[in-house]
Amino acid sequence: MGTNVSTSDTHTTPTTDPERLRRWRMVLGGGGADGTGSELRGRDAAMDGALASLYGREKGSGGRGADGGRRTAGLGASAPGVARWLGDIRTYFPSSVVQVMQRDAIDRLGLSALLLEPEMLEAVEADVHLVGTLLSLNKVMPETTRETARAVVRKVVEQLEKKLATRTRATLTGALDRSARISRPRHRDIDWDRTIRANLKNYLPEYRTVVPERLIGYGRAAQSLKKEVVLCIDQSGSMAASVVYASVFGAVLASMRAIDTRLVVFDTAVVDLTDQLDDPVDVLFGTQLGGGTDINRALAYCQSRITRPAETVVVLISDLYEGGIRDEMLKRVAAMKASGVQFVTLLALSDEGAPAYDREHAAALAALGAPAFACTPDLFPDVMAAAIEKRPLPIPDMVEQR
Repeated sequence: MGTNVSTSDTHTTPTTDPERLRRWRMVLGGGGADGTGSELRGRDAAMDGALASLYGREKGSGGRGADGGRRTAGLGASAPGVARWLGDIRTYFPSSVVQVMQRDAIDRLGLSALLLEPEMLEAVEADVHLVGTLLSLNKVMPETTRETARAVVRKVVEQLEKKLATRTRATLTGALDRSARISRPRHRDIDWDRTIRANLKNYLPEYRTVVPERLIGYGRAAQSLKKEVVLCIDQSGSMAASVVYASVFGAVLASMRAIDTRLVVFDTAVVDLTDQLDDPVDVLFGTQLGGGTDINRALAYCQSRITRPAETVVVLISDLYEGGIRDEMLKRVAAMKASGVQFVTLLALSDEGAPAYDREHAAALAALGAPAFACTPDLFPDVMAAAIEKRPLPIPDMVEQR
């Protein structure tokens, strides 16, 4: 038998711990119904005000909004007011929290239009999601704001490059070296360190030498061993963060002499941005987030640009909601794989897991040997290394991504 606990036992005397009262007051948001009897002062009051401006409920409604409980906004559409609020939250909260609150403000309060004002952009904490919002506003952005917006985007891109470039180059250089290994190298191409290690079993003590049974070398300079990577990126609105990360990785890959990189973005049209890969900011401002999706048309373009299938990796980054011809899309993937192309399907290239995606198309691609999965930026170099070396891809547990 379990122990019986009376209802009265579950309601203890309200705590008198000031810190706990303070925390509950901050969580509950104040008003006569919060039950804490606690009053906030100084910095706490300012923090509470900043939170209430975004998440607060209407006054005089017993803690519930007039619409039955939904929170209502307190910032309005005033650019000076929002600019002050942005300054406040940067003062009171850490950068990671600021970015979440900014994102919520844009989504909940419809502040996108205010981001077209230079003074607003200068006050905002820049992150990948803000870049995505700016790119979606690119076509309606006034010239007075464009340079400020580019500066914000460049700041984020440079931060991402600094974080991602070194590991990406190191990981892929190792993969390229291993995939380019040849067993009958010319004398000048012999890798003596690996050759000696591979032949230690043939060491002759009496002669104090190793007799190499096989030579190992690299044909790194040979054009025939150069790899080709095609990044084919869905630029629909839901893929904004993926577009940002893919553009940065595209620029990093393009900087590696052993890889020919092509970057293609698409909605219902297809745009080749390869010529702009030396500056990922130009790439990003060459995209047009939003619109429909024609994956088949994009893959047809990519397929037409492949000259050495056995040395090519195609990376499709899309949520797979196809507006084109589904069967033709699958036939193209099958044809590319049959020709020797390594085909990788990423549902997202971001830190946020798998988005909503077309599960039927994902299953069809998996049946063709091209499983679709979400990929974090940290994992992307390993995925590319495996594709270059034609090894099984390091696919995360899909259960964790749902």
